[in-house]
Amino acid sequence: MTGLCGQGNIKQCIHDHTMQTFYIETLGCQMNVLDSELASSALHRAGLQQTDAPVNADVILFNTCSVRQHAEEKVYSALGRLKNWKEEKPLGILGVLGCMAQKDQRRIFQRAPHVDFVLGPGRLDMLVETIEQLCNEKPQPTKTVCVSLSRIERPPLEVLESFRQYNPNRDNPQREYVSGTACGTPSLVRIVFGCDQFCSYCVVPFVRGPEQSRPPQDIANEVRHLAGRGVTQITLIGQTVNSYRYQTGEKKTRLADLLYQLSNIAGIEQIDFVTNYPLGIDNDLLQAVRDLPQVSKHLHIPAQSGSDAVLRRMNRHYTASQYREMVDRIYGTISGATLTSDFIVGFCGETEEDFELTVELVKYCRFRNSFIFKYSERSGTKAAELYTDDVPDEVKKYRNNRLLDIQIGISRQN
Repeated sequence: MTGLCGQGNIKQCIHDHTMQTFYIETLGCQMNVLDSELASSALHRAGLQQTDAPVNADVILFNTCSVRQHAEEKVYSALGRLKNWKEEKPLGILGVLGCMAQKDQRRIFQRAPHVDFVLGPGRLDMLVETIEQLCNEKPQPTKTVCVSLSRIERPPLEVLESFRQYNPNRDNPQREYVSGTACGTPSLVRIVFGCDQFCSYCVVPFVRGPEQSRPPQDIANEVRHLAGRGVTQITLIGQTVNSYRYQTGEKKTRLADLLYQLSNIAGIEQIDFVTNYPLGIDNDLLQAVRDLPQVSKHLHIPAQSGSDAVLRRMNRHYTASQYREMVDRIYGTISGATLTSDFIVGFCGETEEDFELTVELVKYCRFRNSFIFKYSERSGTKAAELYTDDVPDEVKKYRNNRLLDIQIGISRQN
């Protein structure tokens, strides 16, 4: 961890009229959407007001994603366009949050020297303190990096402690609640931090840290707080949400147990949970989904490929036949169940035969929808280290379009 933040006072900056408003742009998954909501709430409590126009903001934040190179390049392009803003507003503060901040750290300053600080997802609790420090150091603030420790270089316990859980109550006065939802969408409730799956194509375990399950009582208290504000629909989130396990003494709480607890909270009418890992779909979970009227009968369970050879190179830990067996159990247990999935086409070494096995899996499972992506190499992943990105781009495009056409046909029939 570098650039530890000192003590300061945003309210003094507000009094001096040097800091009044903030703007935050969010890229990536639902984890980032929730992190941005928590960040916004913290800044509101500190006295700042949110604006929808970055040109009017005194603090601009980008909450970033590192899953694909395109998402990172989009951020660097946006940061470049803010160079004039920084010149016109030298007392303004520009920060990069999220996965890209944890992954690139000080390299961000090399590509965008006008950025003031980077802050990883495991250090979101330091956001206000970081801005306060920079505010105190104006007009020449120190470039600040607040990130968690490397999973590769440091002992596991130290790494775990450096990825801090951060789930304060959300009390953003500018966030409206409409028809029982937050701004028309279900309120997100994080139950699992981090990821321990280490899929070979993915940087998430390194930028989000080790898997950590929240205490069930903390989750229930958060849901009650949201219900008290009129929220009726919630979505439980985690990188692998069905990996949820929390043990106190002899008592172990799994996702199925948590669903029963949350279904008893007055005012909660609908509960969804994403994203699921195929090997964690046990019968207890399926029975809870079946028996609890509040729980959605829709499951999102990424398959990624229908080829066992590709799945092994992806380090996905299951076979296509195991995925099919899971789908059979879902349809056999839950009346009216619907499924969606993710697929990567053109992964390293994927042959035409491998791709046809994926087509067969899509046809067999009859997903309501599938999110299909062309593989792109990501630095820092095992796939980039071990395998050659050897499928030509035109072949990736063909496979992407063909699989998409097949899925669209199935979706229209469902």
